[in-house]
Amino acid sequence: MAADYAELASKERIDKTIAALKENGMNAVVVETAAEAKTKALELLPEGSEVFTVQSETLHKTGLYEAIDDSGKYKSVRNELNKLDRAKDGDKMRKLGSAPDYVIGSVHAITEDGHAFIGSFSGSQLAADVSGAGHVVWVVGAQKLVKDFDEAMDRLYSYTLPLESKRLQGVFGIDSFVAKLLVMNRETNPERIHIILVKENLGF
Repeated sequence: MAADYAELASKERIDKTIAALKENGMNAVVVETAAEAKTKALELLPEGSEVFTVQSETLHKTGLYEAIDDSGKYKSVRNELNKLDRAKDGDKMRKLGSAPDYVIGSVHAITEDGHAFIGSFSGSQLAADVSGAGHVVWVVGAQKLVKDFDEAMDRLYSYTLPLESKRLQGVFGIDSFVAKLLVMNRETNPERIHIILVKENLGF
């Protein structure tokens, strides 16, 4: 039987994954609701800090775009990017998005051995996630926990990609594809990555 990638992970899988993430140098906590996740995420972002909110259905669902980009409490990288013209300011936009103080978004799968997976259409957010950002915050619905690498790949291509294509068709009239793939196996700076795992179905 094919995996149900919209189904929330069991307590056993959650506990195992959280322990593995910590072993791999990534801070990880569990919260019950999207509202709690929003509160926890904002606690990690000092007021006045530079924050890049990457494209994420999870951030939409939790209200974090509004809390960060519209509140005036942070230096919003997204707001700065929206003021620029890609044809004229492409280099500046690339640099702004690559090395913010904080980047906040989500991932598409996390395995039981604590590896995080992000598939990207443009790759524009990946430099910050990999090493450019000083701090990374990922808010992740518990339906994104999977057994292993093969299941992570299957979830990404058979479940996430069709949903993202549907979203892009509605906005831009184009299909999505996985142009670039990030697999985060381990983080050497134990203070850099914070994962907030939510016991709700959030995002793709």
